[in-house]
Amino acid sequence: MTFHQHPTTYTKHVQLQVADLSRSTIFYENILGLRILVQTKSIVSFTTNGQDAILTIEQPIEVSNHPTNAAGLYHMALLLPSKKELGIVFNHIRSTGYPFSGASDHMVSEALYLNDIDGNGIELYYDRSPDVWKWQRDMVEMTIDPLDIQSLVASAEQTPFNGMPEGTVMGHVHLRVADLDEAETFYVKGLGFDVVNRYGTQALFISSNGYHHHIALNTWGNPSSIKRTEQTLGMKSFSIVYPSEEARQKVVAQLKEIGATVSVQSDYVSVIDPSGIEVQLFIA
Repeated sequence: MTFHQHPTTYTKHVQLQVADLSRSTIFYENILGLRILVQTKSIVSFTTNGQDAILTIEQPIEVSNHPTNAAGLYHMALLLPSKKELGIVFNHIRSTGYPFSGASDHMVSEALYLNDIDGNGIELYYDRSPDVWKWQRDMVEMTIDPLDIQSLVASAEQTPFNGMPEGTVMGHVHLRVADLDEAETFYVKGLGFDVVNRYGTQALFISSNGYHHHIALNTWGNPSSIKRTEQTLGMKSFSIVYPSEEARQKVVAQLKEIGATVSVQSDYVSVIDPSGIEVQLFIA
């Protein structure tokens, strides 16, 4: 997990607005195996290590559905420590009867896909060793090949499921955007990430410190921008952790240069991306 700790800039936490807090809590606790860290009448935060929140779900007082073709979350991706642990989680979810939406071998990783109760996309994956990642200059090679399910199941070695592994982190966030050039300006020139892969003219993968991607952006299906409110379901915010205050202040200056509105909060800096999603900037 060296790409998700100091001195790398990385994603850490996602906040979702859901239609039914109780129903979603059951899904994330029983199907996905996350542990409740904080619970109130309107918010539940989940953890894998018992200390840090990886996901927070919130039920608005009133609900405004997220249009099917709107820009926003494509999927949030939970990075597990190993193939064996991904296999254990796969066996557990399959045993519940909850459906997967896909499975892929990306060369740099092996991944499973499913949607939560509200249709929010989730990726579960583990990384192959960076020693086997293939780079062409500054671009990393990634594929969308069929996943060897038999190999994944065998890796679990019939180990019983005991919840999402403690070392699981928010590996990356994948967003649908209305304008890829606009999003690239915000996330690369503003937030300071490096472009590490371009998938034609419709997808962009960006990262820090040579990871295969901490954030992905796509325009598949030609998503449209919407005006988000406190009632809009789907992704409300996600957080990025910078290695130092100096690094964050450099990013704040870059964001102001591109015309983004930056707001300083008590323990983080807030900025709204071109799709209307709040990005919270923390320091390690």
